[in-house]
Amino acid sequence: MANAAQARSLILSREVDAAFVLNPRTRTDTLLIASAGGPSVSAAATQVVQQVETAQRRAFRVTDLRAPGAKDGRGLSSFYLVLGWMIGGYLAAAILGMAGGARPATTHRTVIRLGSLVPYAIASGLGGAIIADPALGALPGHFGQLWGIGALMVFAVGAATVAFQALLGTAGVGLAILVFVVLGNPSAGGAYPASLLPTFWRSIGPWLPPGAGTTTVRNTVYFDAHHTAGPLWVLGTYAAAGILVSLAASLVRRRLRPQGGRR
Repeated sequence: MANAAQARSLILSREVDAAFVLNPRTRTDTLLIASAGGPSVSAAATQVVQQVETAQRRAFRVTDLRAPGAKDGRGLSSFYLVLGWMIGGYLAAAILGMAGGARPATTHRTVIRLGSLVPYAIASGLGGAIIADPALGALPGHFGQLWGIGALMVFAVGAATVAFQALLGTAGVGLAILVFVVLGNPSAGGAYPASLLPTFWRSIGPWLPPGAGTTTVRNTVYFDAHHTAGPLWVLGTYAAAGILVSLAASLVRRRLRPQGGRR
């Protein structure tokens, strides 16, 4: 890429992970990276450029436009923060389900179960924001945004888990673990961002809460919230779909219940 300003803009707006700027007037070029978006990507880009430049007998310098904070080890705090929110979300929903039967018998119970997730999501989002910002200083300066993202993340996962339980009973908890943990964690872009993942994981990651949450937190903290609208829509969709499916399932089961059955 010939225009350094354009390359810088593309990286900071999260259009690309790294950019190589060729300088035809000297034998020293520039590699622009943003290691806060994933140190492994920056390391991979550096290795590739180093091989090419050595073969061409040229030199290059590395400019890191966004490095992880001093207390954000390898930029992984975003991923682990989202992981904690996610686990708490589906566990809270599972506990509520097991306490009253995995499948809600009435619409009233479903509303209570979903409603109970709201204060928990708010409290969990607050707790995560406190830990990540003032307590540990890993992701400083975005307390309000982190609180909001966390609350949405927790409720989205919790509501989806309630929906799985409403449809499948106890097996719904297993489905939640499959979707959010088995599939969600490896594709979330934590230690290895999407550009380094195999095609399957790279394809599903943005559509699952762990990947959407990690991208939202990371881009909010380090990249002025660029490319966060899509991930936020994903989380919002899980929350809305969880509510609608849970209520629809409880209504259908009520209509199918024999006359005189428990209500």
